[in-house]
Amino acid sequence: MNPFHRRLRPLTIAVAAVLTLGACAQWRPGLHAEGEQQPPPAAAQKPVEAPVANLDAESGPELPKQELTSDLLYAFLLAEIAAQRGQGAVSAQTYADLALRTRDPRIARRALDIAVAARSPDLAIQAAQVWLEADPNSLEARRRLAALLLATQRLDEARPHLEHLLAAGAVDKGEAFTQLARLIAGNPDREESLRVVRELAAAYPDVPEAHFAVAHVAGQAGQFDLALQEIRAALRLRPDWEMGVLLEAQLLQKSQGNEAARARLAEFLAANPRALDIRLNYARLLVAERQYEEARGEFEALLRDNPLNSDALYAAALLSLQLKDYGAAERYLKRLLELNYRDRDTVALYLGQIAEEQKRYDEALDWYEDITGGEHYLQAKTRQAHVMAKKGDLDGARRFLQQIKAPSNQQRVQLILAEAHLLRDAGHYKEAFDVISRGLEKLPNDPDLLYDHAMMAEKLDRLDVLEASLRKLIRLYPEHPHAYNALGYSFADRNIRLPEARKLIEKAHQLAPDDAFILDSMGWVLFRQGEYEAALKYLERAYALRQDAEIAAHLGEVLWVLGRRDEARRIWSEARRVAPDNEALLKTIQRLQP
Repeated sequence: MNPFHRRLRPLTIAVAAVLTLGACAQWRPGLHAEGEQQPPPAAAQKPVEAPVANLDAESGPELPKQELTSDLLYAFLLAEIAAQRGQGAVSAQTYADLALRTRDPRIARRALDIAVAARSPDLAIQAAQVWLEADPNSLEARRRLAALLLATQRLDEARPHLEHLLAAGAVDKGEAFTQLARLIAGNPDREESLRVVRELAAAYPDVPEAHFAVAHVAGQAGQFDLALQEIRAALRLRPDWEMGVLLEAQLLQKSQGNEAARARLAEFLAANPRALDIRLNYARLLVAERQYEEARGEFEALLRDNPLNSDALYAAALLSLQLKDYGAAERYLKRLLELNYRDRDTVALYLGQIAEEQKRYDEALDWYEDITGGEHYLQAKTRQAHVMAKKGDLDGARRFLQQIKAPSNQQRVQLILAEAHLLRDAGHYKEAFDVISRGLEKLPNDPDLLYDHAMMAEKLDRLDVLEASLRKLIRLYPEHPHAYNALGYSFADRNIRLPEARKLIEKAHQLAPDDAFILDSMGWVLFRQGEYEAALKYLERAYALRQDAEIAAHLGEVLWVLGRRDEARRIWSEARRVAPDNEALLKTIQRLQP
């Protein structure tokens, strides 16, 4: 039937990174002077040792004269002990007060680091401001203050600091603009972000990264013409810049669609065939367009130059599975195991499914048994039971499922449905119905149990139970598209209550407009109502999305009625090669061409 990441996270990671504009890999260069070694992240810096014992010994800015009073010493000790004990808020506030009292740049710097670790951006900004006021020539203080202001979306306050750093040559301009575009991305006021970046970039027309930053922010603001104009200006200055090409393709995808983006990447690949990131993104666009064979070819081209690239191996394996090229999929997956792929259980699960699909049941069991825990454990166990049933031991498969301990209701439901599906696949519909009914006694409002209860009722021709279960599901979960679809399709397939069926399916289509099965239902109810041409459009779209045997049966029947019988036979022949035993397909063919 057609129905269906250390305590510092999250703020410290974000803020610690932007304090130096380079404390993590993504922002590595930061707003640092060209050739300057980057300081470690705040959380990794060595704590200040005896900060008040030698306050006037530091060279550099003129430091304030401090008397080491008992109150001051007490405050330092309190702040440091609190930091060591994980009391970040106490330490941050105490150090912030010390920075204001002493106006000492060293103490202000320490206060900044502690505030970051305590996830207190306001105290961090206050400390950075004290540091810069105490030492106006400190480029690091200005960089870190600018980055904090950017991270907290105070763009106009950050701008004069950025202008100072850029004009003084205190930072690498290209790297600074590249990072500025990313740092500013979190500002919900896109127009303000664009204004600030454009005003900063206007003074540097020969810096490609300045154009990149404008393009990036303009794209976020939905100004695609400006964004494309700016990224192309950047690429005229630096034609072989992969990051720039990727941004151009991204902008084209958003404004003109996948085909325009794919054409731009293909053009660059023709001249730069070893551009790894470009090829990866080109292949992903092919996947998005369901051009699986072509996408696999791109990943295979990547593997010829990068045979140890596990991501490309994994993608090629999944595409081979999609294409039902099980031999190639198996080779890629086993190669991943040889390379000690990080997710062995996922690979084992796929290898088990390949062996199962090819009726190598003992081998499939070995792969499933190899998964002894983790997120795939329950799925592996249910597949193991299915293999046992396929080998003829249905009772043993049921006992195997019943002895698995399920710590959550969600897992209990999975086991109930796995047992019911074993019985359904064996044709024991009444027993499958009873298994789900017993599950509903304990979990009466579970959506999966309600849905499958209706599906088993359909197998028993219990339309009353089917309708009651699906209407309860709709009442409890009114945004559940497949509940509407299943009920509407049940009416349409029986050629009854067609206006009601159509309304139900239209609601499902509104909730899930690109679902192939719902498109199939829409086509089928239109066919039942005699709207053949309209039905054909929905069914053709459904079949293009999913080459399912039942969709093929419906599409073929509409073509047949429209007199396009050769096309109908071709569709049916294609479907029979993939699903030779599909009951709905066989019945349709026998009825129309006995």
